[in-house]
Parts: sequence; structure tokens; C-alpha cells
Amino acid sequence: MNPITGAITVALADDHRILREGLARLIADDPRMEVVCQAGSGHALLESLRRRPVDVVVTDLSMPGMAPMDLIDRIRADHPRMALLVLTMHAEAQYAMRAFRLGANGYLTKDAAGEHLFGAIRKVAAGGTYVTPSMAERMVAELSRGGDGPAHDALSNRELEVYSHIMAGRRLTDIASSLHLSIKTVSTHKARIMEKLGADGTASLVRYGVQHQLFDEAGQAVAVAR
Repeated sequence: MNPITGAITVALADDHRILREGLARLIADDPRMEVVCQAGSGHALLESLRRRPVDVVVTDLSMPGMAPMDLIDRIRADHPRMALLVLTMHAEAQYAMRAFRLGANGYLTKDAAGEHLFGAIRKVAAGGTYVTPSMAERMVAELSRGGDGPAHDALSNRELEVYSHIMAGRRLTDIASSLHLSIKTVSTHKARIMEKLGADGTASLVRYGVQHQLFDEAGQAVAVAR
């Protein structure tokens, strides 16, 4: 907290500047909170947090330059006690559940931010966990389905990362170089992805990714893996 005012310090990260600045103005209306840094990418967020740790990170996951699971992992590795509130457009329960598995403290959709943002920030800053009642109901319904969830729930972090590169149209050799893996290892990951998703080739992998809206236009995953 701010040692002078006692306000909760907040870092905001979203690649849409207008939305980010709008959230900053909204938070500024509450004297108990203070936005001390803003970032438009995962790397920029991590750099800001190195310079000035905060009480609560409010971040989107689908930002340029970093896979969403890597962003949460890095924040957790560098700042294990920092509260992390995911603010996203994705209202599917599976995304929230995966975010919590990776270490998020709260999950809020952007369309609910106006009503719930202050409460969510205060709750996670105090060490609690936050979801809206409607999201909690979806998560309970998803859990009650047991093993009947979507096939991509079975993908590991690395498999989802390789999948994102495939969706971006990269060759296996380029993927291997980018991820510092052997071509054989990347080929094995691709084979496992195809097996888990019931795909018979690259084209069907792309169709699956599009149908389930797993990646944005830049090939970044919008669903964080286990």
C-alpha cells in the first residue's frame, strides 16, 4: 500500500490503450486505490513490476509478445505474494478455472468491470479470491460435467504454446528455433495435440482453434492452459 495515503496500489495491463486509461480513471475515483503503473504488453508489465511492486495487478491475458500462461507464471515466480486479478473478455468458465489453477486470485469479465471492479480489487488485495456470482455458477456447472469438458482442456502449457505457433502459420523448424526445442520435440508435441483434439492434420487443427476461439488474430492463446 501507499505508505502515505494507505491506498491499495494497482498495476493495469491491457493492450487497448483507451480501455486501460478508462479503467485508470475509474479507479482514480476511489481514494482507497491508486494506479501506479500501466502497461500495454506482458513484457512491459513485468518490467514495471520489477521497478515498482504493487498490491494488485489487474491484467488482460491476451496481449502481444507473451503467451498468457507464461505471463501468470512469470508474475507468480517473481512476485509470489502479489495479488493477480484477471480482467478479460472471455466469460467461459473453463478459462476462469485455468487462470485460477495457474495462480490468479480473481477473474472478472470486462463487461462486468463497471459494477464489480472495486470490490474485486479490494477482495484480492485483502488475500481473498474473487469471481462474480454468475461466473461462480458457470464454474460449478463446468465442474459438475466431470470429464465432459472440451478436448483442449487436456493440452499442457507447452502444447498450447506450440499450438499457438501452428495457428500463426509457422513452420515446425521456426517453432523449434523460437522455443529452443528440437524439431523432433516439436513434432512430438504436434502429434500429441492432434491426438488429444482428434485432428487429422494441420488444417483440422486450425479449424478447431477457430471454432473454439482459442487464439487471437496474432496467434496468441486466449485460453490459458493447465
